[in-house]
Amino acid sequence: MLRLAVTTAAQTYERIREPLEAREIAVDYVQADERTVDLSADESESFDVGFVYPSRLPEGGVVDALLDVPWVNDREAILRSRHKAETLARLGRAGVPTPETVMVSNPIDQTDARGVFERFEPPVVIKPNSTTRGTGITKVSDLDSFLGTIDYLELVHGYPTTADKSYLVQEYLPDARDYRAMIIDGQYAGAVERRLPDDTGRWKHNVHRGAQATSVSLPSEYRRIAEQTAAALNIPYLGVDLLVSEDRALVTETNARPTVDDEAKYEPSFYDELAQLIRDQA
Repeated sequence: MLRLAVTTAAQTYERIREPLEAREIAVDYVQADERTVDLSADESESFDVGFVYPSRLPEGGVVDALLDVPWVNDREAILRSRHKAETLARLGRAGVPTPETVMVSNPIDQTDARGVFERFEPPVVIKPNSTTRGTGITKVSDLDSFLGTIDYLELVHGYPTTADKSYLVQEYLPDARDYRAMIIDGQYAGAVERRLPDDTGRWKHNVHRGAQATSVSLPSEYRRIAEQTAAALNIPYLGVDLLVSEDRALVTETNARPTVDDEAKYEPSFYDELAQLIRDQA
């Protein structure tokens, strides 16, 4: 039986374990962070393949060296998806539809900041370049609020230990429907729509912030966009976030460490395809 190393103990690990074991792939947890590691001791277990590279890159490098296995999504795949500006730049060059976006690398002067805001029809969305789960994303409707927000970002970016000193300014898509499509080895494998309760008055659709994910069957056009996204980024296992507003379907972000939802929400072949991808990487 093939042995798969998974470096997250959260929902994904619990959900994939039994379906993959039913397909002759043993799934075991490897703790990558919040622990001590004796680098001089040979304590590593034997695995055939890793699932996705650990989210903390310094600790991930240690785990990678100790396990010495191929990954379904390796370090470079994680990086291509983690940095939103790089992702959107690559997708734009590949002809994938994306929102109008400006990357800002701090520090910039007030004149440049005003110029960025004036490119858009307010409100605009400001988002960190490298965070997940909607962390740090805000929406502003006027120039003073915009300048105040980026003043705060410049304070944070001023700390020497802040490695990423960039952020995105992006067009806001009102009343957009929010989808997460799953792509396995280049092929659409299912999708969910993320919705908030009607009475919240909120606009972020992240499941970790209270949205509900319901199974949907995406139209062929949206499936094609999601598959084109994975091909452009060359990532075997990918979550693709699409916002659909009026007649526009745009890729806003991707996730090379996507949370796996309940099996019933995906295509019937989801785990067969995932198991085959894991075997192919081993």
